[in-house]
Amino acid sequence: MNPLVLDLGVAIAEILIFIIAISTIQFLVGITLKKLSNWFQPEAEINPFFIAQQIFNKCVATIRLIGVVSILGFNGYLLYQGQSIYLYVWDLVSGVPQEQWQRLAIGLLKSVLLLTLVTLVIASSRPWLRKAGDRCKAWKGITINDQSIEKLFWAIELALGTVLWLSALIICLNFLFIPAEITQYFYIVVRCYLILCFGVIFVRATFAVIDTLDALATPYIRDHPQSLLRFYPRFRYLLSLVKRCLEYAVYAAIAGLILNQIPFIKGIAKYTVDANQIIGIIIFAAIGIELANVFVEYLLLRSRNLNPFQRRRRLTFIPLIQNTVRYCIYFAAGVAILSVFNIDPTPILAGAGILGLAVGLGAQNLINDLMNGFTILLQNYYLVGDFVETETATGIVEEMDLRVTRIRSPGGMLHIVRNGDIKTIVNYSKDYVYAVVIVGVDYESNLDHVYGVIEEVGKHVQELHPDVLEPTRVDGLENFGESELTIRTSTKVKPGKHLPVQRLVRKLIKEAFDREQVEIPFARRVLIFKNGEVEEQQVIRQIEGQAIADENE
Repeated sequence: MNPLVLDLGVAIAEILIFIIAISTIQFLVGITLKKLSNWFQPEAEINPFFIAQQIFNKCVATIRLIGVVSILGFNGYLLYQGQSIYLYVWDLVSGVPQEQWQRLAIGLLKSVLLLTLVTLVIASSRPWLRKAGDRCKAWKGITINDQSIEKLFWAIELALGTVLWLSALIICLNFLFIPAEITQYFYIVVRCYLILCFGVIFVRATFAVIDTLDALATPYIRDHPQSLLRFYPRFRYLLSLVKRCLEYAVYAAIAGLILNQIPFIKGIAKYTVDANQIIGIIIFAAIGIELANVFVEYLLLRSRNLNPFQRRRRLTFIPLIQNTVRYCIYFAAGVAILSVFNIDPTPILAGAGILGLAVGLGAQNLINDLMNGFTILLQNYYLVGDFVETETATGIVEEMDLRVTRIRSPGGMLHIVRNGDIKTIVNYSKDYVYAVVIVGVDYESNLDHVYGVIEEVGKHVQELHPDVLEPTRVDGLENFGESELTIRTSTKVKPGKHLPVQRLVRKLIKEAFDREQVEIPFARRVLIFKNGEVEEQQVIRQIEGQAIADENE
């Protein structure tokens, strides 16, 4: 055979072997990075493993090009020196012991078989995991935890596949007689990845358990209303906080364990313990605040012998006590966090006291609000549930503290009034109140008959409405209007119940007047025909402004 053709064939074989080897490495690393990138959702803005895969592919393309050029250049140099490429390569290959080539071939065969077996195991495990996930989702017909269970089994499937694949690659390195100094770093990577997988699976499993217990709690509370779980709905809003803090705590622990696997940065791991302590303080503070709120409400409202006044008074003081306890817990949590960092809180508290005094001297409005709020509570001017009227708001007191009072108007609007701005208070919820209704009748009406009709209506009102203390009485003729006689009526009712009683009295008076043919003045238009021409005259009988104001009340 022509030596030149033989040399050319050897050079082409070298290039093909190099390309196949590089492509195999690219394929194996690409699969590994793709499996790792699956930990990130498709909508994630940044996927570091996907970015690493793109960079790796570009690097491999560059190495492939440089390798091919280097092979061509070196072989060209050999030809330029008058040497045979075939003989040169043969000398290199024959210099390696035959046993070494056999061991390499066996190692490659073992690697191919192992990777094939791992691929089959991963593929066969997916249907079983999905069936297990479907069974867990179908348990007791609970649907609220479906998403958590899906994420749990997705994490198990992904972790199982990637761990098996990475372990197989490291075993393949041993088959190919890679030095132990290199493989030990791969073992560190696998250990770190195992720790990360177990942490993620633990978080997902905990979320699934929490969601399942949350779904089971509702029917249990419905069937056992007197159990301790009746307080659980008060704590349900803390679930998201607990889940987030638990997730961060597990990730901090994972970071500490991973850092311990790397010798030269092992000292940083101790800071993850501090991070977990802070997370624990935050969780216990949040739960402690809600426990204190429940305990305060239970302690003040547990008695069944409270009259309405005592109950409203205690409802008024409950937010004040709860806020005080909340701030105390915040203070204790802050001191505990400072102690985690070995910081003495005494100088900070002293500086905060001086700063607070300086701020207090400049915050006159705040002090005025607090003092006025304390006076309102001490003097019992109004309580939660009272119907009050101030300069800027009228309605039912929903909540009050030392700073502000929240008043819900009859129209549904919530007025937040500073206690310092409250100068005059009209309380409709003290002992009793009169529901005053002004009625207009025609000048030609028989007043004695009208009075009798209204008194009969008053008796009927007391029978219909449980909040009426006395029948409606006629106070007498209130005013001579332009087109009507106005009569004042008043009905003694329970505190704060005057508005619905006023509406009922007006309705019944209208029905009684229609039945007894008592005319209520209203605007009308009269057409007068005179000398073949039509003159339009409008006769307006207008209800007095006082009656309109009474309607607006």
